[in-house]
Amino acid sequence: MNENALENIEFDGSNLWKEENFTDLKVGTIRKLTPIKLDGTEDTSRKATFSATTNVMTPSGALPISGEIDAETLEQAVEKFGDAINAAVKQLQDDMIRYQQEQASKIVTPDQLRGGRNDLII
Repeated sequence: MNENALENIEFDGSNLWKEENFTDLKVGTIRKLTPIKLDGTEDTSRKATFSATTNVMTPSGALPISGEIDAETLEQAVEKFGDAINAAVKQLQDDMIRYQQEQASKIVTPDQLRGGRNDLII
């Protein structure tokens, strides 16, 4: 970053959120973001949001998984935790399949196999 960019940093006081974390110390964490006003009181004109986070063990180690929870209360968020994580895992699997298909359909030139550039010079 250049110095001008640092001088122009402004905190958006009209978009404040209070963050709370809840964990069962076994499976994962629920994060609640509550909208607040500049004076610190809750902003009832905006909805709180919930997200779920857990780790899935893979042969390469722990893989963090997170997803949004469609909930109005902490109780609903706890009930829907598993659904949110399952949806996030499904999305990750779909993304991995799509990436593998894209990679499999790429045309690889001999220069790329050797690590060289494949730029056309005219």
